[in-house]
Amino acid sequence: MRKIIFLCCTIFMFSGVILFAKEEIYLMPKEQKMALKRLISSFKNAQKEIHIAIYSFTNREIAKALRDVASRGVKIRIIYDEESNLAKNKNSTIGYLGKLNNISVCTLRGNRAKNGKHYGIMHMKLAIVDGKEIFIGSANWSKNAFENSYETLFVTDNSEIIQKSQTYYTQMYANCRAY
Repeated sequence: MRKIIFLCCTIFMFSGVILFAKEEIYLMPKEQKMALKRLISSFKNAQKEIHIAIYSFTNREIAKALRDVASRGVKIRIIYDEESNLAKNKNSTIGYLGKLNNISVCTLRGNRAKNGKHYGIMHMKLAIVDGKEIFIGSANWSKNAFENSYETLFVTDNSEIIQKSQTYYTQMYANCRAY
């Protein structure tokens, strides 16, 4: 009986991180203001680093928040989709943020199609803040996405999800092209 109690206590202790993870979901456009405020607030409270992978990023309010955070010494790495941010999108924040201290930007494209005629895209919308919190969703970081579109923004501090995502992000970053 003691072994069973010990085993149950051990399992409970090590699963506590998962059991007590804080999770939030924002459904836009209904919760647009709360979603944007939550994302920017997390960035403003960052202490060490922010890792971002974003398909399209044109939202000036988010860009300014990242600029301010970087000026405090927080290291920011941003992976943009290559095709949608180099030639096609004159409103992309890649040029603006890429010039700032403590912000490193790069581009990544998807794998080559089997027929060899085109490539996939880097379509993620992800931000990891200090390795403690992750934002994942459907929304590009545009004014339209945060004001008019039906989008989701999910936030969690689940350490397993963060670690898995951080490992994958590191692999993606190793394969991206410096801007």
